[in-house]
Amino acid sequence: MNGENIKRDRVKRRVERGVKFAMLGVVAITVFGFLVRGLWNWLMPPLFGLHALTFWQALGLLALSWILFGGLRGRPGPYRRRFRERWEEMTPEQREKVRAGMCGMAGTKGAPLAEQKD
Repeated sequence: MNGENIKRDRVKRRVERGVKFAMLGVVAITVFGFLVRGLWNWLMPPLFGLHALTFWQALGLLALSWILFGGLRGRPGPYRRRFRERWEEMTPEQREKVRAGMCGMAGTKGAPLAEQKD
């Protein structure tokens, strides 16, 4: 019987930890939602004439930003990771070509990096 009590206690502790973790998650998501809504409604309508957001729209915007930019933990998103892997496989000539193309997108019309310095 003693072994069964120990197992029950372990299960009970795991369930309690899981419930606490879930509650903390709900509180964190709620706080972030209100922060996003407040910041958006404070800045965007006066600056750019955009509409104010509701709480649910702010949560949607927050979820979209997490999906696109890789979440809260600072790790790169899937696109940045894939680009980094490709970058590491490139030769120096290929990297220079990519840099030239990126500079062209930024308005320098593809000028090589050495020519851009003033």
